[in-house]
Amino acid sequence: MLLRIIGTFEGQSPGHLLICTAGLHGNELAGIKALEFIFKMLEVEHITNPDFHFHGRLVGIAGNIQAMEQQKRFIHQDMNRMWMPENVDRIRNAPPHVLSAEERELRDMIHHIDAEIAHLPDAPVVVMDLHTTTADGGIFCIATEDPESVRIASELHAPVILGMLHGIRGTTMHYFRKEVIPRDVTAFAFEAGQHDDPKSINRSIAAIIACMRALDMIDPEHVETVHDEVLIHDSHGLPRIAELIQAYQVQDEQTFEILPDFKNFQLVTKGQLLAHDAGQEIRAIDDGMILMPRYQKQGDDGYFLLRVLVD
Repeated sequence: MLLRIIGTFEGQSPGHLLICTAGLHGNELAGIKALEFIFKMLEVEHITNPDFHFHGRLVGIAGNIQAMEQQKRFIHQDMNRMWMPENVDRIRNAPPHVLSAEERELRDMIHHIDAEIAHLPDAPVVVMDLHTTTADGGIFCIATEDPESVRIASELHAPVILGMLHGIRGTTMHYFRKEVIPRDVTAFAFEAGQHDDPKSINRSIAAIIACMRALDMIDPEHVETVHDEVLIHDSHGLPRIAELIQAYQVQDEQTFEILPDFKNFQLVTKGQLLAHDAGQEIRAIDDGMILMPRYQKQGDDGYFLLRVLVD
C-alpha cells in the first residue's frame, strides 16, 4: 500500500523546505519512484562521501493514492485542478464523510503540508510538482509569474513554459504562491516525459537534484555530471523559454480525439487540423508548438499551443 509521505530528509544546517509532490494524477508514477530513489540515496550519501552536507529539509508527498492503486488518472475529479484557495478551505474544514475520493486525498495532503510548513516557520518554502505526459517529445518546466519560480525552473536545463496559469486553473502552482500563503513560498512543476517511459524516472531524479542544487541544499561539487547530462540531452533542440498561446478545453470528453502521433513541442501551422471534438474539426489558431496533446480518455485539457520566446 502506498504511503502519503514518501520520505523526509533534514540536514543539520538550515535552508529551504523543499516539498516535492508526485502522483497527483494516478497514472503518473515516475515522480513517486524518483523520490523513493532520492531518499535512499540521501540516507547513504554520507557513507560514500563524508564531506556531504545537506542544508534544509526535503519532503516527498504522494498525491492521488486511490487513483494510483487503480492505475487511473483520477477517480472522480482531476486532483491537479482542485487547488483553488476557496475550494481548499472548504475541503480543509468539511467533515470527511461528505468529501469525494479526491477531496479526501487533498485534505490529507494539505494536512501534511501545513504541518511541514509549521515545522520550519522561518524556512523559505519551494513546492515542486512532478508530472509526466501522455505524449512523447521532451521535458519541460512550468513556472509561475514569480521571478524565483522562473529562476529555479531555468536551473533544470529544461524548457520553461510561461503563462500556463492563465490557461488552466486549480493547480498546485495556483495555490502555493505568496498571494495565497503568507510565507516566502515558490512553486513550479516539472514534466519528465511520457508516462510509461522508464527514462522519465531518471529525468525526475535529475530534476530533483538540480532543484536542490539551485536552492543551495546540496553543494554543486557533490552533484554527478550524469544528472545534468540527462536533462541537457533530453532538452536538445527544444526552446529555452516558450509561452502559452492557447489552452484548448475539451467540449465532449467521450468524443474528443486528438490526431495520432503528435509529440510535445511539435511544430504546427495556423489552420492545421489537430483534433475532433463534439462533431467539430479543431484547428490550430496560429503557428506554434503543440504541448501535452491528450491521448487518454480522462481530463478536460485537449492540448496546449505555445510560441517560442527564447530558442
